[in-house]
Amino acid sequence: VQLQASGGGLVQAGGSLRLSCAASGRTFSNYAMGWFRQVPGKEREIVAAINWSGGITYYANSVKGRFTISRDNAKNTVYLQMNSLKPEDTAVYYCAQRPGDYIRWGAREYDYWGQGTLVTVSS
Repeated sequence: VQLQASGGGLVQAGGSLRLSCAASGRTFSNYAMGWFRQVPGKEREIVAAINWSGGITYYANSVKGRFTISRDNAKNTVYLQMNSLKPEDTAVYYCAQRPGDYIRWGAREYDYWGQGTLVTVSS
């Protein structure tokens, strides 16, 4: 399985970015997906997760109402639309895939990870 994340960059506070994660290697629509983020010295934390169909989503409280996770099973891609970005959203963002079709929010529940994409929000 390969997960290729893209879309990170530098943005001013209040701006928007859209992350993408293209998956290959196993039937994408069979698996739940998640977006996590990590800053140096801290544990990787979940940002959002989505079940196999896209019908069920989960958001961390810190991003609820600002971020939207979605997926396109025909394109084997999961997205994270990030609006109203804040400096505290600065982190390396990782997409991940878990061996099941339902949502879990622990990093240990995911078995494949993308390489990470850096999001920097300036104040």
